Amino acid sequence: MNILVVEDEKVLGKALLRGLQESGHECVWSQNGAEGLQLAKQGAFDAIVLDLMLPDEHGLNILAALRDTGDATPVLILTALGSVDDRVRGLDSGADDYLTKPFAFPELLARLNALSRRAVTRPALAFSIGPLQLDLTTRRVTREGNELELSPTEFSILGFLMRHGGQVVTRKMLNEHLWGEDWGGMTNVIDVHINHLRRKIDRGYDAPLIHTVRGRGYVLREI
Repeated sequence: MNILVVEDEKVLGKALLRGLQESGHECVWSQNGAEGLQLAKQGAFDAIVLDLMLPDEHGLNILAALRDTGDATPVLILTALGSVDDRVRGLDSGADDYLTKPFAFPELLARLNALSRRAVTRPALAFSIGPLQLDLTTRRVTREGNELELSPTEFSILGFLMRHGGQVVTRKMLNEHLWGEDWGGMTNVIDVHINHLRRKIDRGYDAPLIHTVRGRGYVLREI
């Protein structure tokens, strides 16, 4: 699964990110509600783990905003608010499950797996960031309506960057996405593919979309 975690507690957020990735899932971690809602609206996630007591917005408001758009991505509320009234309010607001802190990670994982099995809708198969669009079904990539010819590896890298739009993606993440256990630890090959992508996606346009974050990796976003 590709899972979005919206959690402001840094220790817990890092632990969830690491635990979900080690369990074989892709995971994006957001530490505030506004960013979490923006990511959720991209429609790229199989499930969302949502804290309620966020610094900028209550989690139920984020959930309501997401449901108002018609998005039915399964949402698991993860919070310290554990009264019966709190649980009823969360479920009545559109959450699919409710788990209180402290919790056991295996239970969280089991609940997410159950949500995935019960989900009727699937995540979006098309992504867009500004003028750039990618369709997983037709394997077409366009910028401002102009179709771009990408190699299979370039397409896979771009899809990963767009799924994590606005988030820094490291070379290690890209290598593991492409080659999994066969990755030998070398990262310079990613730089070569990124340079090819830049020539095809950004050359001839005023605003570049692929940006290098020195010492960390790459991010796909509008300036």
